[in-house]
Amino acid sequence: MVEDAVPGAGGEGQSWLAAEPDFWRQVVEQLSTALMVVDPGGRILAVNSAAERLLGRATRAIRGKDAHDLLHRDTDGGTLPRERCLLLRALAEGAAARGEGDSYLRGDGRLVTISWSASPLTDGGSFKGMAVLFTDVMSDRSARRERAAYTSALEDLNERLTLVAEITDVLGQTLETDEALARLGRLLVPRLADWVAVDLRTGSGQVHRVAVTGPAGRDAGLEGRRERLPDNGEADRSALVQVLHGGDPVLQNEQDAQDEAGTTTAPGSPLAVAHRDFLRTVDATSAITVPLGSYQQITGALTVVRTDPAHPFDTADLEVVSDIGRRVGLVIDNARLFGRQRAVAEAMQHNLLAPLPQPGRLRLAARYQPAPAGSQVGGDWYDAFELKDGTLALVIGDVVGHDLTAAAGMAQLHGILRSLAWDHTGPPGAVVDRLDDAMPAITTVPMATLVLAQVEGHPHTGPWTLRWTSAGHPPPLLLPPGGHAQYLEAGQGIVLGVPVDTGVGRPDATHPLPPGSTLLLYTDGLVEIPGSDLDTGLDRLRRHALALAHAPLDTLCDQLLARMPPGSTDDVALLALRLPTL
Repeated sequence: MVEDAVPGAGGEGQSWLAAEPDFWRQVVEQLSTALMVVDPGGRILAVNSAAERLLGRATRAIRGKDAHDLLHRDTDGGTLPRERCLLLRALAEGAAARGEGDSYLRGDGRLVTISWSASPLTDGGSFKGMAVLFTDVMSDRSARRERAAYTSALEDLNERLTLVAEITDVLGQTLETDEALARLGRLLVPRLADWVAVDLRTGSGQVHRVAVTGPAGRDAGLEGRRERLPDNGEADRSALVQVLHGGDPVLQNEQDAQDEAGTTTAPGSPLAVAHRDFLRTVDATSAITVPLGSYQQITGALTVVRTDPAHPFDTADLEVVSDIGRRVGLVIDNARLFGRQRAVAEAMQHNLLAPLPQPGRLRLAARYQPAPAGSQVGGDWYDAFELKDGTLALVIGDVVGHDLTAAAGMAQLHGILRSLAWDHTGPPGAVVDRLDDAMPAITTVPMATLVLAQVEGHPHTGPWTLRWTSAGHPPPLLLPPGGHAQYLEAGQGIVLGVPVDTGVGRPDATHPLPPGSTLLLYTDGLVEIPGSDLDTGLDRLRRHALALAHAPLDTLCDQLLARMPPGSTDDVALLALRLPTL
């Protein structure tokens, strides 16, 4: 411990230490680094507790002793000549100094390798000795290694957690299976693995290798193989077969991977052979195979491979890949469910979009475009049919919602509106009023928009007039000859499904249809783009429609859809009428 120097150990040192406040001693005692104070001749005046522990010597046993003679040794434990002692040289010069790799003799006879740093101590300009801080080099190196290993472990854990979070976020942005698997491969290679393979179970009992990603990206040559999953997985040692039969995730070291690659294992099932061929082809030295989804619902399997023997997978990697497998399985299940729902909705919509009539010299064309990949199905529809008196009826509509329910609601409205329009000879507004009254009682549709129009006039000779009503729908666009365009904004009423107690029927509007003109009815998917307002979308449609006004009707419809800006996430229905030139 730090104490006053004993008499005879240097009077100046004794008086100097005695003059220091108690706080100084407390600070020194609390230091975790060993401290030794020596006078100008190199005699030990004081040491702290850390120095006592490091040297294995009590303060009273070493105070007043020559530090060099008592402690300093060569690497073999022999006496070191004084002229080779850097600390004595620093004392002679009264200058700060450092040393690395000196050997000190402990009280138990063992040598300890130290690094030290000495600073001069002065009092009133008079040199009083040195304060020497020293540490056990080996212990310090071990601590540094432990700190480095701990830091590395934290960094690895953070990287794994970041990867899992990123996969969850990125895959959650798509409902297309192939796109999800492409994104998965880009995220895992090369951050976690050198190769990634995904096998999915099919309804026919087969296993389909749907995606393989390597250092150069997707490898189509290793994809596409289909093999039947054997009924008895217990008899097959293949990691893929075991996992697909509900077994635990499998971590294969270099020898395991080589065994599965066929060096020591019998062929097994065709599926096992297919997996073995893959491991052999990519030179696997370590592999992990985990189920996609939960044990109750195994969608497929994920296999990740490393090819460097110096960096095999470990149990921490196994946990991370297992977690990724569960999340990817959920994404694929959702994508498959959405795909089935989408197919049903699209089939429903297409089947309800009956062939268009071609009354007299009037020409009709229509297009329906599902929402882009990854978006949901909507309730857009169009219709055209002749009424009892030969009048042509045109309908464009959009049921609120983006799922199979919306498509089913569209089908309900489609049928009811046809029946009402055929049975009721009144104006469009009256027909839509009756539809609005019937909707809550006999449909599941909460809200919808539509335009119902009638083209009045002889189908061959005209003249023609458009009579219409709008239930909160975007206005029809008329393209008369002469190079201008007009939105027909009259006849606007409230959206279907919104209760109103006014007692006033829906408004009707009329407008002449000049010979040679074109009329466009459309849903909002054609003009509403995320990040843009409705007026911008309407102006865009007007410009494109004018540029295509003289094109054949089918060409006009195709080009309008093709010129839609990227980013649209809604269905589009488009109905076009072309009047003859007299």
